[in-house]
Amino acid sequence: MPKLEKKLTLFDLTMVSIGSVIGSGIFLTPALIAGALPSPGWILTVWVLGGVLALTGALSYSELSGMMPRAGGLYVFLTETYGSLVGFLYGWVCFLVVNTGSYAALAMAFATYFGYFVPLSDTGVKVTAIIGIVLLTALNIRGAKAGAIFSDLFTVLKVIGILGLIVIGLGWGGAGSWDEPSPDAASFPGGLSGALAVAMVGVIFSCGGWQHSTFMAGEAQKARRNVPLAMVIAAISITVIYLLTNIAYLMLMTPAEIAGSERVAADAVERVIGPVAGGLIALAIFISTFGTTGIYTLTSPRIYFAMARDGIFFKRIAEVHPEYNTPVFAILSQSIWAIVLILFWGTFENLISYVVFSDAIFFSLAAAAVLVLRRRAPGAERPVKTLGYPVTPLIFVGINAWFVVRIVGEKPLESLAGLAFMFLGIPVYFFYFKKK
Repeated sequence: MPKLEKKLTLFDLTMVSIGSVIGSGIFLTPALIAGALPSPGWILTVWVLGGVLALTGALSYSELSGMMPRAGGLYVFLTETYGSLVGFLYGWVCFLVVNTGSYAALAMAFATYFGYFVPLSDTGVKVTAIIGIVLLTALNIRGAKAGAIFSDLFTVLKVIGILGLIVIGLGWGGAGSWDEPSPDAASFPGGLSGALAVAMVGVIFSCGGWQHSTFMAGEAQKARRNVPLAMVIAAISITVIYLLTNIAYLMLMTPAEIAGSERVAADAVERVIGPVAGGLIALAIFISTFGTTGIYTLTSPRIYFAMARDGIFFKRIAEVHPEYNTPVFAILSQSIWAIVLILFWGTFENLISYVVFSDAIFFSLAAAAVLVLRRRAPGAERPVKTLGYPVTPLIFVGINAWFVVRIVGEKPLESLAGLAFMFLGIPVYFFYFKKK
C-alpha cells in the first residue's frame, strides 16, 4: 500500500512556513490598518502584536508537533485533545471556506497582477486563475518534493523583492510620518480597542500561515525536530520583515496617504524610482501570490487526507498515488472546489474577516491543547517543550480570544457567517460521517 514519503528538509519546511505567510497581505492590508490606526506608532505597535502572536503560537505548536508529528497538523492536535468532532469542524471550515477561499482569492490575485503585463478581461482573469490552479495541482500531485522545490524558489524570490522595497524605503525615504502630530487614540474609529481589533484583521491575515509546516509533518525528515524549528524560524523572520516593510512605507508616505492608497507598495516606491515602480511591484506581488498559491496546493490537502484516514471525511481522499506517493484526491478535491468558488463568486475580499475570525477560534483551541495535555498526560514524550510555559500559550490564547470578542462587535455579519459555516458541519458530522 503506497504511503507518504519523508523527503522534506528543514529548509523546505521553513520556506513553506515563510512562504505561506508572505502572500498578498503585506501589499494589500496596510491601507486597512492605517485607516483604523492613523498613527505611525500604533501602526508599528499592531504589527509587533502580530509578531508576538506568531511567535507565541509557533512556540506553543512546537510542543504539539513534537508530540504528534503526523500529516494534518492542527487537525491532529485538535482531534487528539478534544475529540473527532472538533477536529472535523476545523477541517470542514478549512475545506469549505478558510483554505479553499484563501486559495481561490490568491489565484485571483496572481491572475489580476498577471494582467498588468498581459491585458485581461474579467473572464480572462478567471481563466488565468483556473489555469494556474491546474498547473500547480499537476505539479504537486507529482510529488511533495517537487512542490517543496517550487515553494523554496518562489519564497526566496518574494523575500528578495520585499527586501528591495525595504532598502528603497530606508535608504531614500524621509521622516515625514513621524514629524506630523498623531491623533489622540480616543479619536480613532470605534475607540482604541475597536480600532485595534479592526487593524488586527489585516495583521492576522498577513501573519497567518507559519503553521503550514505542521500539515507536512508526515512527509518531513526528523519531523519532531524540524517542524517546530521551521515554525519558530518563520515567526521570527516574518516579524522582522513585516516591521521593516512598514517602517519603509512610513518613511515614504504618511498614514493618511497609506490609508487612501489602493496599491501602497507601488505608490511608495514610485516616489523614489518613478512610474517603473508599478511594473516592479506588480511583478513582486505576482511572484508572491503565485508562490503562496502553490504552497496552499502543497500543504492544505494534508488536512483532508488526515481526516479521511481517520474515517471522518470521504474515504477516497485518504488514497495515496501509487507512483508519486502524494494524497492525489485530497489535492484534486481542494483545487476543484476552489475553481467552483472562482466561477461562482470571482473574488473573496469580503471573506477576509470571517476567514480570520474562524481561524482565530481554532488557533486558540490548538494552543490551549498545550495546557490541557500537560495536565492530562504529564508523562507523555515531549521532544520539544514550549519555551515560557504556561505564559506563552496563555498570551497566544488571550490575544486571539480578545480579537474574537472584539471582532464580533465590530463586524457582526462576517462573524456570524463564520459561525454559521462552522456549525453547519455539526449535522454533517453526526448524520453522515459519524453514522458511517
